[in-house]
Amino acid sequence: MRELVRTAPAALPVVLRAPLAMSAALATAVLVALGILHFHDSGLTGIDAALLPSIDGVRPPWRYVALVVDFGGEPVGSVILIGLLAGVCCLVRRVRTAVLTVVGVVVTVAVTTVLKPLVGRTIHGEFLSYPSGHTAMATALALIIAFLLTDRLALGRGVAVSLTLGFALVAGVAMGWAEVALGAHYPTDAVGGFCAALAAVPVTAGVLDRVADRL
Repeated sequence: MRELVRTAPAALPVVLRAPLAMSAALATAVLVALGILHFHDSGLTGIDAALLPSIDGVRPPWRYVALVVDFGGEPVGSVILIGLLAGVCCLVRRVRTAVLTVVGVVVTVAVTTVLKPLVGRTIHGEFLSYPSGHTAMATALALIIAFLLTDRLALGRGVAVSLTLGFALVAGVAMGWAEVALGAHYPTDAVGGFCAALAAVPVTAGVLDRVADRL
């Protein structure tokens, strides 16, 4: 097993290392800045007030769409998605990426879990909201899928970066919209979740590759 991990292709493709290092630094700065801006905040303020008339959520049929998307971030839904992606990675002999699928999501969600009580932003009076764990999880999975495709298709840097950031943005926007639509988060909570994944996943992948190379 050790040899299999050591000789497996990198979890973070070489062409993405420098670009994602820069995007991770930027994402970290935005994540921290929004956390400071909304420290112990509650209610619609700033950008959120400009974007939303209220936090009551949407009505059917869009509510049903939001619930389906939201399920992917719930415990059962996330386990299913993580298991499917890890299984695909194992089938195509990308063992490091399979490990990253589990560890990367765990680290990303852990970041959002730790930040919520530190920032102390609440919604509906009592629920900690910043940053959005659902949005972070969806974005993390999208990033890992992009890593896998970049490696398998041997993409060049420009295409690989566009694909990776595009996948992350689509997943982040979809899950972020669902969370806002259901009244569970403010828009900037979703931005924070997106940034948390963009910061955590590349770093986790880089650490995983370093550890695997030393086995």
